Amino acid sequence: MGPGSDDHEGRFELYYHPLSPYSQKVLVAIYEKGLEFTPRIVNLKSAQERARFRELYPMGKLPLVVLNHGPLIPESSIIIEYLDGLGGARLIPEDAEDARRTRFIDRFCDNYLIDSASILFAEGAKAPAHQDTSRIETAQHQITAIYDFLEHEVSHRVWAAGAEFSMADCAAAAGLFYASRIMSFRDRPNLAAYAERLATRESVARVRAEATPYLQALLTRIKQLRETA
Repeated sequence: MGPGSDDHEGRFELYYHPLSPYSQKVLVAIYEKGLEFTPRIVNLKSAQERARFRELYPMGKLPLVVLNHGPLIPESSIIIEYLDGLGGARLIPEDAEDARRTRFIDRFCDNYLIDSASILFAEGAKAPAHQDTSRIETAQHQITAIYDFLEHEVSHRVWAAGAEFSMADCAAAAGLFYASRIMSFRDRPNLAAYAERLATRESVARVRAEATPYLQALLTRIKQLRETA
């Protein structure tokens, strides 16, 4: 069950937005595992929706899982840890060393790929005179470093952390969706091949297809704003 299927209740509610990279990360996990959920799209750019969401979760961050019996589960990696106990394909291996590597790459992708790509995307939406060059340079350095890291990791693996698709790939897919639009990695053949494998993965393709109309609308608004600035 996905967006638009709100007429049936799933086993949990997911508050998210298709453009949120951390929401995308969780959606990939949900689709990989074939879990039913009730979608709750939240537009945090709307003051009214943001205020209403903060009544539920004061931190005001997406994504958020709300269980049918009440408890809240925030933060994408913690959500996937919870989802992994609901059945379906495992996204965190049972082997302790494999699980450690999966969590390590997941954190690397979150901190140095998703966050840095988000910074570059946000700064790029501003007029050049208002861009923070220091933030841009730091983000570019971090994305270069994570590209080099992934180039090595996937040189001898099918997926980021091993032979099986995992939480690390959920994070990488979300980060590369944005980073690839800003900084090319075509000079890194292993990473480029890995990105192609991600793009053709059914769960990833589905999440990106759902996000694309929102992204196109956002890019159009950004272009209009910059032309009138």
